[in-house]
Amino acid sequence: MAHGLAGIDWQAPWLTALAPLGCRVAAEVAGGCPLPLALNRARPPWGPDLEFVRQAELPAGQAYESYIFNSRKCPTREGLHDFFNGLAWLHFPVTKTRLNHMQAAQIAAYGVGQVRGAVRDALTVLDENAAFLQAPPPLWEALCARQWQRLFLELRPLWAQARLVLFGHALLEKLVQPHKGITAHVLRVDGPVSDAADLDACVAAGLSEHHLATKPFVPLPVLGVPGWWPANEAPAFYADNRVFRPAPTACANPDTPQ
Repeated sequence: MAHGLAGIDWQAPWLTALAPLGCRVAAEVAGGCPLPLALNRARPPWGPDLEFVRQAELPAGQAYESYIFNSRKCPTREGLHDFFNGLAWLHFPVTKTRLNHMQAAQIAAYGVGQVRGAVRDALTVLDENAAFLQAPPPLWEALCARQWQRLFLELRPLWAQARLVLFGHALLEKLVQPHKGITAHVLRVDGPVSDAADLDACVAAGLSEHHLATKPFVPLPVLGVPGWWPANEAPAFYADNRVFRPAPTACANPDTPQ
């Protein structure tokens, strides 16, 4: 299969929600369909009010996010990175639209520039590398404090009550070739979230410039999640402090919901 899509393991637990549409798009690309067209064909009824187009349609000198905002067209390159970006648009249309609107507003106010600023930096981190976590309070508190042994060993049974959903397309691209050090920037999700649409709406509703400027993300080495990687069945997996690093002196407030 072209463009690296053949290397995707659709049985991986972090791809469960993406697999139905993802397999369909990948199969179309394997048959010779350009990625933008395959994404458009797979767009569900609840999908984004947006058309995927070839990267060449992005005018020279036009900021990518501004072009999407103004045209409702998403320039798309062939390859894994934009493949997963397209899947994020199909599965999280409300959140992706909210991120685009916030990015476009920042660009309109401050220009592109070499320095993005705190809000645009946070928007980029969220778009590229975020994951959303619903979890019992003890799990979130242990994660925020970087208490890895407690998080993954002492509280291991509680992970059955947690829900971790990967969002960032660069994060998903990295996981095509999994390795222990892959780390997500996690946002806590609270509230009545029963399905993917609820999660999308909840995350989007919680996004604000003020909230993002506080850098509300908490790092999580995702292959430490129970059931996500066979090697983490051994307690020694979590003893690697190059991956499971101790907490800094300050940490995001575990009582601040997303």
